[in-house]
Amino acid sequence: MTAPGFAGETAGAHGTADPAGTGVYLYGVARGLDPAALGDTAGVAGAPVRGVVAAGLTALVSTVRLAEYGEAALRANLEDLEWLEATARAHHDVVDRAAHAAPTAPVRIATIYRDDTRVAEVLSDEGGRFTEVLDLITGRSEWGVKAYADPELLRGDAEQDGPGAGEGPAPGAEPPAEDPAGGSSGGAGTAYLRRRQQERRRRADAGRRVGEQADAVHAELADHAVASRHHPPQDPRLSGRSGTQILNVAYLLDEEQVEGFLAVTRAAAEKLAGIEVEVTGPWPPYSFIEPGAM
Repeated sequence: MTAPGFAGETAGAHGTADPAGTGVYLYGVARGLDPAALGDTAGVAGAPVRGVVAAGLTALVSTVRLAEYGEAALRANLEDLEWLEATARAHHDVVDRAAHAAPTAPVRIATIYRDDTRVAEVLSDEGGRFTEVLDLITGRSEWGVKAYADPELLRGDAEQDGPGAGEGPAPGAEPPAEDPAGGSSGGAGTAYLRRRQQERRRRADAGRRVGEQADAVHAELADHAVASRHHPPQDPRLSGRSGTQILNVAYLLDEEQVEGFLAVTRAAAEKLAGIEVEVTGPWPPYSFIEPGAM
């Protein structure tokens, strides 16, 4: 759930904070947020969330211990998947609650400042950038679409060339040696190499067809979105999927675009044999909080 966004500064990075003290964790920046909407929201490490107001904007922050969120501690904690998951979930919960009440631009997870005064300075200095982003995302939400291709589809197994096409040495086996006496084994070796070439062509053709299908789905979805952003394929260990991820795209949608967008995803899932389509959302617009990141 780590989100790209406005980078902060780790408290103490410039020798201005005591690692035994506290810093201010920034979740996001909202416009027109009623502080009452935050209620008793708890943030990272269970810390209360409050608002810092400046330049007509509200920064959502918590006070955190630098023993856990200081520069040195973060280098270790960000490698701890359990810590990272808990922090990311708390970060998202705060942003999500604020986003339901007012336009909210999330920032990167573990964005830390020295104190509230520094946060207010950032709002004043970067107010134009935050306003640009908030203008883009107001009344809109992010939806994610991932598509996974069955491994057999990418192997081109459905394209086998008639009876006997799968016979012969198994993939990866050495071709038969030629018979020094001039027997028929040379012909068998040639046939094996031919089958290997055909197998490589089938896989290349299958990969191209699957890629074209993914591109076609994306093009149709993009027609129903304000903007889109491609993400790198997700690590299978994180996705938990056996299929190959062929699409991983975030889409920014106006409210009136959602119904048509979801209809396209359903149609794609029904007509594309061997391809599974996964849709998530609505989310705060994590993928669209940097100007020009479309």
